[in-house]
Amino acid sequence: MDTRRKFVEEATRLATESVEKGWGGPFGAVIVRDGEIVGRGQNRVLLTGIPVFHAEVTAIIDACRRLNPKALLTSDDPAGTLLELIPREAGSSDPAPHRAKMLKGCEIYVNAAPCPMCMSAVYWARIDRVYFGASLEDARKIGFDDAHQYEDFAKPWDERRIEIVPEFERETCLEAFRAWERKSDRHPY
Repeated sequence: MDTRRKFVEEATRLATESVEKGWGGPFGAVIVRDGEIVGRGQNRVLLTGIPVFHAEVTAIIDACRRLNPKALLTSDDPAGTLLELIPREAGSSDPAPHRAKMLKGCEIYVNAAPCPMCMSAVYWARIDRVYFGASLEDARKIGFDDAHQYEDFAKPWDERRIEIVPEFERETCLEAFRAWERKSDRHPY
């Protein structure tokens, strides 16, 4: 248990640094694999002006950059991927028999409950476990109210707070899906 406390203390240190330097909100995260920190992140929304630069997202980017070949591509990189495929988990409803490993085998430690965007990023990254300290209610009390987003996502499209126009020019948009289906060497992720 001592080791886990060390990880959440590092996440909190990163969060505090973000506040002290004026980079963003009081949020920090670390990603751990086999007892070692492989990714660090902190909220950098105010520093960058990029609203998705949350602690969990920046930690995922850092960990992927360190662990996955070609995580940050340049125009000089060859086409294709080197991401390892792993079989779908037992009991999963996933239709694909294999997916890219991403950060499978890792845990993330965050000083506060992830917002819906960050929680989605955790799912996409295939992180095994999330540890967090402060609750959504704690965050709401200091001006970071994410609970309403979780509630809004549960509503039908036409009842959401932001106007949603579903299936707009659907046939045009499906052209990219058809290209994916035709690609014989596609790599599920």
